[in-house]
Amino acid sequence: MKLQQVYSFVRKAIDDYQMIEEGDKIAVGISGGKDSLTLLYALQGLTRFYPKRFQIHAVTVDLGFGNLNLDGIRELCRSMDVEYTVIKTDIAPVVFEERAESNPCSLCAKMRKGALNQAIKEIGCNKVAYAHHKDDVVETMLMSLVFEGRFHTFSPVTYLDRMNLTVIRPLIYMNEADVIGFINKYQVPVVKSPCPADGHTKREYIKNILRDINHETPGVKERMFTAIRNGMGKGWEYSGSTQ
Repeated sequence: MKLQQVYSFVRKAIDDYQMIEEGDKIAVGISGGKDSLTLLYALQGLTRFYPKRFQIHAVTVDLGFGNLNLDGIRELCRSMDVEYTVIKTDIAPVVFEERAESNPCSLCAKMRKGALNQAIKEIGCNKVAYAHHKDDVVETMLMSLVFEGRFHTFSPVTYLDRMNLTVIRPLIYMNEADVIGFINKYQVPVVKSPCPADGHTKREYIKNILRDINHETPGVKERMFTAIRNGMGKGWEYSGSTQ
């Protein structure tokens, strides 16, 4: 996928859900994975020609595994003229050693978001951009149905009143396959996750189920996404045209 196509998907999501306003300073959460780096490319490009002026600041939470090499991302941010902050934490030792969590993802996510949000406020950002794409939207809904018994997924825009911070998700119209195509075409310096639970989570289980269903019944993922967008209600009202 070409960068111009990424811009198109991201700009439509931003416009449909009014994600960006004049003067926003947006932190871009960078894990080092394919999704967050695609988002960085997209938002950095949009700062040059989007009609509403905004700034971005890349932020990575170092969980403390001790083997996270961010040199490639630092160089990428320098080449893009994007400020980059790395937040050092001891989340990994707490979750995997002190607490020895059998299901570490939930606690790790809460601690990571807490560290990220606090740092974002200190940097002076009023918004944070997460790199959730269309597959993430549908997978989260299926996880909620299977493991919680409710129809729920995250919204394109979420306001965190306690932090006075707005979360935006500009990649929601992109398929994971689109992201992979972009990363491969431009040889983006993806950093492999050092987490020992990577690839062995409930999300991975649901991802495999969704892949099988979509293979047997082509188009089911798109129909699920349409059902979410049209039926989820609060947070999913949009001003753009139907895709």
